[in-house]
Amino acid sequence: MGLGDMRPCLKDPNGWTKRWVQSKHQSDYGKFRLDSGKFYQDKERDKGLQTTEDAKFYALSARFKPFSNENETLVVQFSVKHEQGIDCGGGYVKLFPATLNQEDMHSESQYYIMFGPDICGFGNNRLQVILYHRGKYHENNKTLKCRINKDTHLYTLILRPNATYEVKIDNEKVTGGELEADWDFLPPKKIKDPYARKPRKWDERLQIEDPEDKKPEDWQDSEFIPDPDAKKPDDWNEAMDGVWEGPLIPNVKYKGEWKPRIIDNPNYQGEWIHPEIDNPKYRPDPTICHYHNISVLGLDLWQVKSGSIFDNFLLTNDEEFAEEVGNMTWGLRKDVEQQWRELYEEMEKQKEAEEAKKKREKQRAKQEDIWGLDEEDEEENEEDAEEEAEERPKQEGSGERASVDQKEAHFEQKDEL
Repeated sequence: MGLGDMRPCLKDPNGWTKRWVQSKHQSDYGKFRLDSGKFYQDKERDKGLQTTEDAKFYALSARFKPFSNENETLVVQFSVKHEQGIDCGGGYVKLFPATLNQEDMHSESQYYIMFGPDICGFGNNRLQVILYHRGKYHENNKTLKCRINKDTHLYTLILRPNATYEVKIDNEKVTGGELEADWDFLPPKKIKDPYARKPRKWDERLQIEDPEDKKPEDWQDSEFIPDPDAKKPDDWNEAMDGVWEGPLIPNVKYKGEWKPRIIDNPNYQGEWIHPEIDNPKYRPDPTICHYHNISVLGLDLWQVKSGSIFDNFLLTNDEEFAEEVGNMTWGLRKDVEQQWRELYEEMEKQKEAEEAKKKREKQRAKQEDIWGLDEEDEEENEEDAEEEAEERPKQEGSGERASVDQKEAHFEQKDEL
């Protein structure tokens, strides 16, 4: 169906530049190159389209024979490797209609499907599944997470003609369900009855205070009490000083604030649920995610840190075939690639540890040389070298002047003879 397997054109060192079109909508779009990166299972076979410039927008696309997924399963599959350790940027693909002008493709160009990783900051690693319907773009209502390590991962989106879908990462299902349930394409089937009201006497209290529980007569709930031994001063004049109030002291019989015990509410009726009715605005739409003239696959991205490698693009109507292709591409490289990456990272850690050790030893030696003897010796050597350099021209000049004087004396003697 339609595009099929795009991998062969990527393996040709020059073929991919003929198949893929760089947008000219902006003059400063980032450039792609064909590369397998630092870690791979087979250097040639694992080459893909790699972003090469930091803090750039990218706009690259490939065209194929138009097709429709009406009454057909549509599988969108590709792999991406963020070996640069991406911190903010896209790793997704877009499917466009045949009307797209590839040389003018940009972020506002109409597309049908956007699918793949979208990472921006720590913890914000979403797997985007955005679908176009009746002039609007709709995001999946679920929070889907993508992989954020430096290995190659396989992403698969399956749209079925029975209005169900499935998302897979590394050939393992991560979510699925009904299109209507997980995207807000249509008004909801049910709404709350606008005329229903909760009864005034409806009791939703699970527990209540025991009405039979009474505070004991000797319960002391005053933390401070007037000092019984305090006496009003004899010279206290209420007309001048106001009503005399004795000082307060801690109440030794204080038990805290009294509260009645809590019991289960015998009249509990449960949480009131608002009755629902059929939504008069809801109309089933059998055309959801039926796309016509699908004809372009594009990489319309922004990346702060470049280095992502896109590969193994596949559009098909055969779910089993897509899984098999995934196992024969991503599946063959994943273990070797991971082992190579882990070995490289371990070597880098050892190298950094050795450099840090040398730096500490140098600092320690500098601290131990409290008198700066080594530095003085170095300074003296430098001064001696400078003095020798200054004396050498003087000595050479003196020799030249002596030679000239001797010649002049010889000429004078010859004249006298």
